[in-house]
Amino acid sequence: MPATELIVTPAGKVGEKEMLIPTGQQGAFYPHVQDWVTAKLKAKSPVKDISNAVLVKGIKQWAVYEEKSGAKKIRTVFQIT
Repeated sequence: MPATELIVTPAGKVGEKEMLIPTGQQGAFYPHVQDWVTAKLKAKSPVKDISNAVLVKGIKQWAVYEEKSGAKKIRTVFQIT
């Protein structure tokens, strides 16, 4: 499944899930989201799939991964097409 990285803005919570709103800007394109995950794992940067804990407004299929960078957590959102 091809995936496009999205830039998002947090918009609060809906129920127990965090709502993310795409800003309209798109990042890198991957032939499959697993290509990005594999590259992160090869670089010894473990990622966690948190797709079930968030909602992305206006997107029907998405994948969200979280990784730690020092004391900070970085989320990467993909639109699956």
